Amino acid sequence: MSFRLSDGTSQDLRVRVQGVPVDSYPALPPEVARGTVRRITVVGEEILHRRCREVTEFGTPELARLIDDMFATNAVADGAAIAANQVDVDLQLFVWDITDDWGVRHVGHIANPVLDELPAARRVLAEEAEGCLSVPGPYKLVPRPDHAVVRGRDKDGDPLVIEGRGYFARCLQHETDHLYGRTYLDRLSRRERKAALGEMENSKDRVFARRVARAVELGK
Repeated sequence: MSFRLSDGTSQDLRVRVQGVPVDSYPALPPEVARGTVRRITVVGEEILHRRCREVTEFGTPELARLIDDMFATNAVADGAAIAANQVDVDLQLFVWDITDDWGVRHVGHIANPVLDELPAARRVLAEEAEGCLSVPGPYKLVPRPDHAVVRGRDKDGDPLVIEGRGYFARCLQHETDHLYGRTYLDRLSRRERKAALGEMENSKDRVFARRVARAVELGK
């Protein structure tokens, strides 16, 4: 299935797994069933505020298990994506399960991601509301380029290039930020950051309760 964009090009609406369109895909990634839910770290914890270590061992059961656990944790939190340091693991790795602005679902994982530097002519900033599983509750406007290309490796060590636009581009940038020790709060003014932290304190218990209920619903 496809639809035509305003520039006349055709958009393939199939789910993209590791950037590749597939003809069918389940509502929950298979990793969710295999994975164990882990505690999500919260802003202020040291692991969220320093650069993570590169993944150097690929194709291991441990790495596959971590990816499964991250997918399960993300599903329970109703997240779009989650980085390894958000489950208290010091590795440059994130996973995603997100539907973009055009209704295309993207699912996958990437290790050691590096964002391409976009030329000035292609840098169109979009200011949209952004939240974070490690900042439970608040959403704040954050300007980011509406196009992103990230390069890294999959769990077997094979090269991987993922391109995103709109909301998915924001996701790729947000998660790469995490692995360099940055949260979206670091992109806010001091006053906005203080307000977000205050909102988090008022809402985090409700967010945590929803995650527990979702875990029960998913049998996790």
